[in-house]
Formats: sequence, structure tokens, C-alpha cells
Amino acid sequence: MHFGICNLSIVPLRLTPSDTSEMVNQVIFGEHFEVIEKSKKWSKIRLAFDGYEGYIDNKQYEEISEEAHILLSKEKKHYAGELIDFITDNHNNLTTIPMGARLPFFKHNKITINNSNFFYDGKVYASKLKKSAIIETAFLFLNAPYLWGGKSPFGIDCSGFTQTVYKLCGYNLLRDAKQQASQGEVLSFIEESEPGDLAFFDNEEGVITHVGIIMNDYNIIHAHGKVRIDKLDHSGIYNVDTQQHTHKLRVIKRLV
Repeated sequence: MHFGICNLSIVPLRLTPSDTSEMVNQVIFGEHFEVIEKSKKWSKIRLAFDGYEGYIDNKQYEEISEEAHILLSKEKKHYAGELIDFITDNHNNLTTIPMGARLPFFKHNKITINNSNFFYDGKVYASKLKKSAIIETAFLFLNAPYLWGGKSPFGIDCSGFTQTVYKLCGYNLLRDAKQQASQGEVLSFIEESEPGDLAFFDNEEGVITHVGIIMNDYNIIHAHGKVRIDKLDHSGIYNVDTQQHTHKLRVIKRLV
């Protein structure tokens, strides 16, 4: 059994072992995982955070021991809180990291990966925050461009957005909207919702394909073209620019 950790800023996780394959997710700096299969160029991995699987280029991660993998799963989690920042090694070489990057074995501004130390002095998220912090954190991603499979301020999809915001606030969500909809408590009406609750939307086949974070005054912040704020009503999302409904409401869930 093999294990690894992402030692680069943002790495694509692909559906099949090919550079031209669909990017279904991203692996952000500091994320660790189990290596399920390994070939000459590609590894099929399972992320420790949410169990998501896909293929990563062997050149874009570093192997770690099973002991380190277990310790990373148990230790208190620290995440980078700047939209973009950098870490430095002992030779002052820089590696950029985005908001939401994991800071493995973080202590006294020092990160440790195997025998290498890195230094980070930016903002850190490290505790479970109040529910009001979910909206404050979501605002940090406003106008981030939509990117299928993305989960950084430089490109993010709807469920990557909700997962990352919740993660920074100390709460665990699964990766895809359909998976996230299986979590939490169902609310019967929009009127019961609070800022920070999640609204889910389905397509014509009844499959949940979209998610957003409910705000005050029947507004919703979600990734659709970009991270934006629109109106939420009993039908779904009403786009304030086009003045049309874009998503059909399926269910509202409370996870915090």
C-alpha cells in the first residue's frame, strides 16, 4: 500500500490516466491520499479528506509513509487563509499556495513534508467557526471564475466552492453536489433557512447538479459562470442579470 501528498499548488485529478482526460477534481497543496494503483506515469488515488478518486501524474506528488498518512488524518487541520500566498523552503525557494491549501504538521509557522521544512506566515484557518463565518468566507471567493472540477479562487465549480468554504470554517462536506445533498437535515421551506444553509438544485431528469449557500434576504451565493449572488425563491435561482430562473430548487439542507 502506498500513500502520497500534493507538494504543488494546484494539481488536476483526472477521470482516466491521460493528460487529455476530463479534470474531475483538483488536489490542492498539502492534501494527502492513498495510492490505489500505480503505473509508469499515472497513479489512481483516493483523497483522505472526502474519499474522492481519480488519476494524478506521478511527477506531481510526493510519496509519504503510511505512518505520516495516519498522523495527517488525525492531527488538527490547518489551512491557508490568503487568496494566494507562498511558502519558502530552507533555500528561500518559493511555492505558491491558494486559499484552502492544507498546512501539514503546522507548528510555529513551519510545515513539514517528509524531511523537508517549509515556512508560512499568512492567515491560517484552524478551528470550527460560527455559522456566520460561512457567509464571510464565501464572500472571499466572489467573482472567482467557474471551472469544472476546480476548487481554488482561480477556478471553482459549485460544489468545490461549498466544500472549500465549509472546510475553511471547520466543517466537512463531500465533493459533488449530489453527494453533499445526502448530508445534513432537510428543511421544509425556504423560510426556515438560515444564512450558511445549502440549497440544492436538480436537472430535468431529477438529478442534483447544483448547490449554493443561502444568505440573508433570500439571496444565494453560488458558482455559475463565476461565484455570484442571485435571488432564491420557491422555484429556484433567479439570475439578477438576465432576469430569468436558471436552476430548479430541489431541497434545502442544514449541516451546521
